[in-house]
Amino acid sequence: MKDRGIKDERVLAAMGKVPREAFVPPESRAASYEDGPLPIGHGQTISQPYIVAFMTEQLRLKPSDRVLEIGTGSGYQAAILAELVAEVYTIEIVGALAKDAEATLQRLGCKNVYVKIGDGYKGWPEAAPFDAIIVTCAPDKVPQPLVDQLKDGGRMVIPVGERFAQQLYLLEKKNGQIKESVTLPVRFVPMLREATEKK
Repeated sequence: MKDRGIKDERVLAAMGKVPREAFVPPESRAASYEDGPLPIGHGQTISQPYIVAFMTEQLRLKPSDRVLEIGTGSGYQAAILAELVAEVYTIEIVGALAKDAEATLQRLGCKNVYVKIGDGYKGWPEAAPFDAIIVTCAPDKVPQPLVDQLKDGGRMVIPVGERFAQQLYLLEKKNGQIKESVTLPVRFVPMLREATEKK
């Protein structure tokens, strides 16, 4: 991570502490410390560690922050965030993934993560506003409800674009206005709409 330019010591410490193998299926455990994405079932993936570290560092998180994550997946990104901030709210549209992630996070003692099954486009209005928002699946444009739920002075990292060809945007909200900058070309699974399992 350091060799690739990740400088934030708190992010590096969190990446070193959270066991990635706990978040991947047994057949992928041997590959869990390679710097690449891995399948986690349901057509979803766990992001490569470098991208997790890069996106997390871009948010410039403080220990008092409340963070919204869209796309819980395996729960790995949420576990990294849980080491760095006061509260993590994370939304996953695939019910089975959300339940598995919640169980893994509880097993690892992440008590400050709240998992919800739902449509990430809508965000989590009851818990808003958030100091930071991280999106780990790609919509074709930035969902307005997420912009609305970001605190003034807050930052959002989100991949935007067509399937498997997106740009990672950093959005900063200042005086109600959004300033955006492109940071990296990335490949994320598309953002799904409406919960596939209503339970």
